[in-house]
Amino acid sequence: MIRDAFGRPVNSLRVSVTQKCNFNCFFCHREGVNYNTSIEMTPLEIERIVKAIAPFGINNVKLTGGEPLLRNDILEIIKKISSIPLIREIAMTTNGLHLDQLAKPLKDSGLKRVNVNLCTLKPTIYKTITGTNQIELVLDGIKEAGKAGLSPIKVNMVVLKGVNEEQIWDMIDFARKNGLILQLIEFESPTDKDFYYVKYHTDLTKIETELTKIANKIFVRKMQNRKKFYLTNGVEVEIVKPMHNTEFCRSCNKMRISSDGKFKPCLFRNDNLVDFLKLLRKEDSDEVLKNLFLEAISNRKPYFIKVP
Repeated sequence: MIRDAFGRPVNSLRVSVTQKCNFNCFFCHREGVNYNTSIEMTPLEIERIVKAIAPFGINNVKLTGGEPLLRNDILEIIKKISSIPLIREIAMTTNGLHLDQLAKPLKDSGLKRVNVNLCTLKPTIYKTITGTNQIELVLDGIKEAGKAGLSPIKVNMVVLKGVNEEQIWDMIDFARKNGLILQLIEFESPTDKDFYYVKYHTDLTKIETELTKIANKIFVRKMQNRKKFYLTNGVEVEIVKPMHNTEFCRSCNKMRISSDGKFKPCLFRNDNLVDFLKLLRKEDSDEVLKNLFLEAISNRKPYFIKVP
């Protein structure tokens, strides 16, 4: 397994397959890429770059966006990645809108698990947050994902002050009834002076205290020092605190790939990207691609930790 200059292992890869999305959630960070682009890697290009760097210890791949299910070749992408012997698991983060039709084909293609963004169960609030009124299709998609054998299924709930914070217990009950893991995500923004942060941020410390009282077990994940609560009713609830902390950087094990074919060493920076797609399309050797990956590894630097 490869480590960066700060001793952090890198064994997880997040691949943004598109910047396009059919939702308009104001809090979406789009993997830290703040532009739209028509340049997208082909399934064969994605397969080749993943295959080239997998020997460095990359064994987990998560497909992100934008919205991955907008790619009409998403099944081909998954099949090609799953054919790489060193890749142990393929996951996906999605808004779930097309899961009702694609859950089984995704599973059959090699997808293991899925994270679905779902901030509320109330249609009117759902439309306010996402700009769409198709919550029923998303709920159907979650159920179809369960039937297809995608496991675990995580539901991501960004908690917003004055919008959905009173619905946390309804979401916990929904997770219980459907065998889901609920991730409660504290709303964040690049700066605490941001308009949206001031308006919508709410500290999840209080809910952590309440969950502690009804938990059989509490496990602290190394990644970001997250707390996972195993409740007496069988539900798993994970608290995701803001990424603006030293623990997030200290335990970061990810390399990101942008949809237009660049290694992105840090979620919060766009000044140290390494472009590999141009050389890949010139059919340069895998050795060239590996060297570019090593260059990206050398660019990794903790964002919230002061280092020399």
